[in-house]
Amino acid sequence: MDTKAAILALLGVWGVGTCGSVIPTMAQETEDAADDHGEPNPLLNKVWVRSEADDALPGPMQIFLADGTLVSDSCWETYRLSKWQQVSDTAISWDEDGMTINADIASLSDSELVLNLKLGSETQEQRFVSATVPYVCPDMVK
Repeated sequence: MDTKAAILALLGVWGVGTCGSVIPTMAQETEDAADDHGEPNPLLNKVWVRSEADDALPGPMQIFLADGTLVSDSCWETYRLSKWQQVSDTAISWDEDGMTINADIASLSDSELVLNLKLGSETQEQRFVSATVPYVCPDMVK
Protein backbone atom coordinates (compact mmCIF):
# COMPACT_ATOMS: atom_id res chain seq x y z
CA MET A 1 0.00 0.00 0.00
CA ASP A 2 1.53 3.34 -0.96
CA THR A 3 1.54 6.39 1.31
CA LYS A 4 -1.39 8.09 -0.41
CA ALA A 5 -3.56 4.99 -0.05
CA ALA A 6 -2.54 4.71 3.61
CA ILE A 7 -3.53 8.32 4.26
CA LEU A 8 -6.90 7.84 2.60
CA ALA A 9 -7.47 4.66 4.60
CA LEU A 10 -6.53 6.47 7.82
CA LEU A 11 -8.86 9.36 7.02
CA GLY A 12 -11.64 6.90 6.17
CA VAL A 13 -11.24 5.21 9.54
CA TRP A 14 -11.44 8.62 11.21
CA GLY A 15 -14.67 9.29 9.32
CA VAL A 16 -13.38 12.23 7.29
CA GLY A 17 -12.27 10.43 4.14
CA THR A 18 -15.10 10.93 1.71
CA CYS A 19 -17.39 13.74 2.75
CA GLY A 20 -20.11 14.69 0.30
CA SER A 21 -19.43 18.42 0.42
CA VAL A 22 -15.70 19.05 0.33
CA ILE A 23 -14.89 22.73 -0.13
CA PRO A 24 -11.76 23.60 -2.14
CA THR A 25 -9.20 25.52 -0.10
CA MET A 26 -6.41 27.98 -0.69
CA ALA A 27 -3.63 25.39 -1.13
CA GLN A 28 -5.34 23.99 -4.23
CA GLU A 29 -5.87 27.46 -5.66
CA THR A 30 -2.40 28.88 -4.98
CA GLU A 31 -0.18 25.84 -5.49
CA ASP A 32 -0.94 22.92 -7.75
CA ALA A 33 0.35 19.47 -6.88
CA ALA A 34 3.18 20.08 -9.37
CA ASP A 35 5.66 22.92 -9.68
CA ASP A 36 6.25 25.12 -12.75
CA HIS A 37 8.33 22.37 -14.39
CA GLY A 38 5.69 19.67 -13.93
CA GLU A 39 7.57 18.03 -11.04
CA PRO A 40 5.43 16.76 -8.14
CA ASN A 41 5.56 18.87 -4.98
CA PRO A 42 7.42 16.67 -2.44
CA LEU A 43 5.62 18.40 0.46
CA LEU A 44 2.20 17.08 -0.52
CA ASN A 45 0.30 13.91 0.37
CA LYS A 46 3.11 12.48 2.50
CA VAL A 47 3.25 11.65 6.20
CA TRP A 48 5.97 13.80 7.79
CA VAL A 49 7.11 12.64 11.25
CA ARG A 50 9.14 14.91 13.55
CA SER A 51 12.68 13.58 13.67
CA GLU A 52 13.70 15.26 16.94
CA ALA A 53 10.55 14.36 18.88
CA ASP A 54 10.56 13.95 22.65
CA ASP A 55 10.68 10.25 23.60
CA ALA A 56 7.96 10.87 26.21
CA LEU A 57 5.67 12.37 23.52
CA PRO A 58 6.37 10.29 20.39
CA GLY A 59 5.09 10.43 16.87
CA PRO A 60 4.15 14.04 16.06
CA MET A 61 3.31 14.16 12.38
CA GLN A 62 1.98 16.49 9.67
CA ILE A 63 0.28 15.60 6.40
CA PHE A 64 -0.11 18.46 3.90
CA LEU A 65 -2.88 17.32 1.55
CA ALA A 66 -3.17 18.86 -1.91
CA ASP A 67 -6.77 19.93 -1.18
CA GLY A 68 -5.56 22.41 1.49
CA THR A 69 -6.16 20.20 4.52
CA LEU A 70 -3.39 19.82 7.09
CA VAL A 71 -3.65 16.68 9.23
CA SER A 72 -1.68 17.01 12.49
CA ASP A 73 -1.45 14.00 14.76
CA SER A 74 0.76 12.23 17.28
CA CYS A 75 0.76 9.17 19.48
CA TRP A 76 -0.28 11.23 22.52
CA GLU A 77 -2.94 13.71 21.38
CA THR A 78 -6.03 13.76 19.20
CA TYR A 79 -5.60 14.56 15.51
CA ARG A 80 -6.36 18.05 14.18
CA LEU A 81 -7.59 19.09 10.73
CA SER A 82 -6.62 22.62 9.70
CA LYS A 83 -6.55 24.69 6.53
CA TRP A 84 -3.11 25.35 5.11
CA GLN A 85 -1.70 27.15 2.08
CA GLN A 86 1.59 27.40 0.25
CA VAL A 87 2.30 31.13 0.23
CA SER A 88 5.39 30.81 -2.02
CA ASP A 89 7.96 28.22 -3.06
CA THR A 90 9.63 28.71 0.33
CA ALA A 91 6.77 29.57 2.70
CA ILE A 92 3.60 27.97 4.03
CA SER A 93 1.00 28.93 6.60
CA TRP A 94 -1.82 27.22 8.45
CA ASP A 95 -4.56 28.02 10.93
CA GLU A 96 -4.16 26.65 14.45
CA ASP A 97 -6.75 27.53 17.10
CA GLY A 98 -7.68 30.74 15.27
CA MET A 99 -4.06 31.86 14.84
CA THR A 100 -2.09 31.84 11.60
CA ILE A 101 1.20 29.96 11.86
CA ASN A 102 3.71 31.09 9.24
CA ALA A 103 6.67 28.89 8.38
CA ASP A 104 9.60 29.13 6.00
CA ILE A 105 10.60 25.93 4.21
CA ALA A 106 14.32 25.82 5.02
CA SER A 107 14.83 22.47 3.28
CA LEU A 108 12.60 20.06 1.36
CA SER A 109 13.38 16.77 -0.35
CA ASP A 110 11.51 13.51 -0.85
CA SER A 111 12.73 12.28 2.53
CA GLU A 112 13.33 15.39 4.67
CA LEU A 113 11.46 18.59 5.57
CA VAL A 114 12.84 21.42 7.70
CA LEU A 115 10.45 24.22 8.71
CA ASN A 116 11.28 27.45 10.51
CA LEU A 117 8.09 28.41 12.35
CA LYS A 118 7.63 32.11 13.06
CA LEU A 119 6.15 32.19 16.56
CA GLY A 120 5.86 35.82 17.61
CA SER A 121 9.35 37.27 17.87
CA GLU A 122 11.08 33.90 17.86
CA THR A 123 11.71 31.23 15.23
CA GLN A 124 11.44 27.52 16.00
CA GLU A 125 13.06 24.94 13.74
CA GLN A 126 11.17 21.69 13.23
CA ARG A 127 12.71 18.76 11.39
CA PHE A 128 10.64 16.02 9.78
CA VAL A 129 11.38 12.82 7.88
CA SER A 130 9.11 10.89 5.58
CA ALA A 131 7.34 8.22 7.63
CA THR A 132 8.29 4.61 7.25
CA VAL A 133 5.49 2.11 6.77
CA PRO A 134 4.37 0.31 8.81
CA TYR A 135 4.49 2.63 11.82
CA VAL A 136 2.84 1.83 15.15
CA CYS A 137 2.85 4.20 18.09
CA PRO A 138 4.67 2.81 21.11
CA ASP A 139 2.73 2.10 24.29
CA MET A 140 2.53 5.24 26.42
CA VAL A 141 3.78 5.08 30.01
CA LYS A 142 0.83 5.45 32.37
